[in-house]
Amino acid sequence: MASNLDTLVTVFGGSGFLGRHVVRALAKRDYRIRVAVRRPELAGHLQPLGRVGQIHAVQANLRYPASVEAAMRDSDAAINLVGILAESGAQTFNAVQGEGAGAVAKAAAAAGAAMVHVSAIGADENSPARYARAKAAGEKAVLAAVPSATILRPSVVFGPEDQFTNRFAALARMSPALPLIGGGLTKLQPVYVGDVATAVADAVEGKTKPGAPYELGGPEVLTMREIMEIILAVTERRRMLMPLPFGLAKLQALFLQFAPGDFKLTPDQVALLRSDNVVSEAAKAAGRTLEGLGITADSLEAIAPQYLWRFRKTGQFAHRGA
Repeated sequence: MASNLDTLVTVFGGSGFLGRHVVRALAKRDYRIRVAVRRPELAGHLQPLGRVGQIHAVQANLRYPASVEAAMRDSDAAINLVGILAESGAQTFNAVQGEGAGAVAKAAAAAGAAMVHVSAIGADENSPARYARAKAAGEKAVLAAVPSATILRPSVVFGPEDQFTNRFAALARMSPALPLIGGGLTKLQPVYVGDVATAVADAVEGKTKPGAPYELGGPEVLTMREIMEIILAVTERRRMLMPLPFGLAKLQALFLQFAPGDFKLTPDQVALLRSDNVVSEAAKAAGRTLEGLGITADSLEAIAPQYLWRFRKTGQFAHRGA
């Protein structure tokens, strides 16, 4: 039986939050992994995830198709994880998540490689959010070039290096109140990054249906208020949860989009929160979910304490009464 060491998988965006977990999952299954990133000199943290020579980083920028084609040379499969949460200069949603995804798919098609593309549950060409419209455009471009591609649409992804739970935990450390945009009623289905990585690896192994979109969500549907309450409970902090109407949040975002770090909020992010982000009934019925792949999803309450402890007043040494 042929070993996976004979299979070369190129992972675009493999040095990011989701990327490092995908690389780890592939390395455990003995694939050879080429990580295509804009700055390969910053991808050294991936090397310990596999054996010597198993993981190799190369330079590629989705805005430059020639670099994408070079990264795909001799590859058997392509995985596109590249995404941005906010636009900056030439790194626009459409350039990265729309046209960029298409560039990867065209290179995969030219190489005769299989394709796995990670999108988002909120992908919608009619969405008021540019992020969601670009995600939809990316899916369309991928399937046009590689009709057999697997599309994975996770809900909001959480884990040790995320920009979601860590961000709000950091805000709770500095601010006496946390904002609940739209009253905190938006429903999300937080999914653990390790479970998404497993789904990606399963797709590479051909366990998904060709050309079918899969929606990946955790075991619970939670409102933004409930998520904030879990984060505060885990970090052992008491903070006021302040409802913020969408109109006022959008107005504030016009200024906060230029704010640094954890205080940054863009109008596009506010627009995204107007819609729930949960697995659809159609996906459940068709078995195009984590459960359909045989993956038991981990909950936010089970995983968050493993990494959010650093936001407690005394970290892992916080005293607990009997």
